[in-house]
Amino acid sequence: MIRPSYSLALFALLFGAGFGVSTAEAQFVPGRGNLMTTDNFEIEKWGMNYNLPKSSKEEDEQIRYPLALSTNGRWKEGPKRGIPDVVKVIETPAGGIPGSQHALLIRSKDTGIPGRLSYSQKQDDLVMVSNSMGIGNSPSVVSRVYLPDWDEWENRAGVAFGMRVGLQGPMKKVPDASDNPRFFRRNKPITVMEPYYPGFFLQFNPKEVSQDKQDSVTVLIRANEYGQDTPGPKLTQTGWYTFGMSISPDATVHYYMKPGVEDLTEADYLTSTRPYGIPGTHFNTLFFNICNGDDGKTWSTPIVIDDPQIFYGQTARPTQTAQRQTTTQRTAQPSNNGQVNR
Repeated sequence: MIRPSYSLALFALLFGAGFGVSTAEAQFVPGRGNLMTTDNFEIEKWGMNYNLPKSSKEEDEQIRYPLALSTNGRWKEGPKRGIPDVVKVIETPAGGIPGSQHALLIRSKDTGIPGRLSYSQKQDDLVMVSNSMGIGNSPSVVSRVYLPDWDEWENRAGVAFGMRVGLQGPMKKVPDASDNPRFFRRNKPITVMEPYYPGFFLQFNPKEVSQDKQDSVTVLIRANEYGQDTPGPKLTQTGWYTFGMSISPDATVHYYMKPGVEDLTEADYLTSTRPYGIPGTHFNTLFFNICNGDDGKTWSTPIVIDDPQIFYGQTARPTQTAQRQTTTQRTAQPSNNGQVNR
């Protein structure tokens, strides 16, 4: 079995209380309740309609319609940063979920503005198509993530991959003309629905620059109430890991992870935060980031995901857990036609 370099339980003990949320309050385990949407990548002829050039609103305010959309309607391009260059179904790497024949490879070379190199870290977004819901519905997300052998990682110290959720909630801010040009009043605070994106980032630490001369990944948790990332467990083994997040009705986000592909349990709890101090009210989606140095020639690390899932409606004593389906059942799942609200 894959083992992190130190105990996840120890991390929870050391850091879990640092955000004013006790471990007991945080035992809202992702992956229980009602399954709202998922993709197991077993459908024949799964593909992506890329509709290039990709969007780059974050960099140059350009959303380039039509946005990329998967052939099964469950994935779309993120308008903020654009679609990864490679979104491809492959054979499930060894050690994956029992019964899984296929998983999804995500990779990019050109992550910034199309046709313009930045020579700095940029990212692309793959967004799961999902209905928006109030966080009173106790949403949670789970995905299995495969980390390739160290010699396949982009040789760059920095973030390689992210798994995040889209939330929003009311926040007071001093507006500028872009908020509402018609009613713009300088220095008068207004309340806006602010989007924010808590989650995990995987930061690669190449052995060439690491103090212990060993390749590793630091799990960064985004974010605390001040918007700062928190360093989590340090992973020194590659292979499959399971990541999950749950959002309780008070807008607290709970973070879980474990080595391997088994369902998450209370023992896999890391920490809880109230990201950015925003009183979130709505959950919108689950999405994945792929990052590289945007130099026009170097590919990002080839990350693989399997069975990303969105749940809702967990109770204090969960009685229903979505189970892995057999290979035959996996090919017959209906498409989710909900819209992403970001």
